[in-house]
Amino acid sequence: MNYAFGNDPAKIEGYRRFWNREPVSRPLAGFSFKSWFPLDEFAASAAWPTEGELTPDLVRPRDFLDDQERLLREGETIDDDILRGASPSQAVFWGCGTLGSRMRVMPGNVVAVDRSLKWDDLTGVSLQACHDSPWLSTYLQFVDDLVERSAGRFPVSHGTLVGPLDYVVSLRGHEQAVIDLLLEPEKAVDLLRQTAQFFIDITRAAWARIPLFHDGYYDAQYQLWAPGSIARLQEDAVAVLSPDLYKRYLQPIDRMVAREFDSCFMHLHATSMFVLDYMLEVEEIRCFEINNDVGGPPVATMVPHFQKVQRARRPLLIRGSFTPEEMRLLMDNLEYEGLYLYVMVSDQREIDTLRPIMKM
Repeated sequence: MNYAFGNDPAKIEGYRRFWNREPVSRPLAGFSFKSWFPLDEFAASAAWPTEGELTPDLVRPRDFLDDQERLLREGETIDDDILRGASPSQAVFWGCGTLGSRMRVMPGNVVAVDRSLKWDDLTGVSLQACHDSPWLSTYLQFVDDLVERSAGRFPVSHGTLVGPLDYVVSLRGHEQAVIDLLLEPEKAVDLLRQTAQFFIDITRAAWARIPLFHDGYYDAQYQLWAPGSIARLQEDAVAVLSPDLYKRYLQPIDRMVAREFDSCFMHLHATSMFVLDYMLEVEEIRCFEINNDVGGPPVATMVPHFQKVQRARRPLLIRGSFTPEEMRLLMDNLEYEGLYLYVMVSDQREIDTLRPIMKM
């Protein structure tokens, strides 16, 4: 039987084995022709003014839907293990916009502009306080339009939501956020708690409108199905902290968020590996996703970090592009239990080269 977008329900068993770290003969594996830069994948967002401001009225959710289906149809020609779904535009920082940040369109992506607010301007940071935000209403309308278009054919998920510290940085600025932790830790931690609750609430607001897909939840950025409530946590701004500051102030915040979701996973870059040990202490973070970024460190230098996650008995999702030699390195040095390799490729020929190395 042929399934739309390759979304065969039988694939769910592979995800269950991944989450449970059950013995398997090879990793869970998926391929995608998608770009690293979601702005350019959709005609609707490619038309936004480069080097200009992005306002909510320029984001028209229904204009994305045809391109979204086109991208998902790669699953009808690629033979792999994953389910394919959709989310509100991954180029937009929906939470930052909801909290009041301006958005600026850059070549290939969108950035949220830091606001550098004073403490007196930060009274009551919460989703309720932002209920009339045009960014929030556009985000939730995007969710509704995707759910309607899907009609159960593909899973829908929350959009790009950054972490509590990232929101603090968007409100106070990078340097000031660190200075706050050093000089005014009580105020800083209180703001972190507020942004953590904001993250929890805006994640739940989307999921209150999204039907489960074969009794499970989903994250579209990583094509990750989960048996329980899911959240994609990230703390990109942790790169400006010391390990001690992370453990003392941010680790409890990450725990606060993660314990609210059954299948919370942490999105990381190589720049965050210096606090990986402390993140692994947060048992409520069920899974770790680590990017093999374009221009990042050699894969060989990342393998010890991947192994560290596996020694902690956490599911590990690795996303990136890999040469055949790099893929052999992963296959030879990592456990297959609880391992999901989500591989960005340029064409079918690249898939055909990697498949036998991945024991597919």
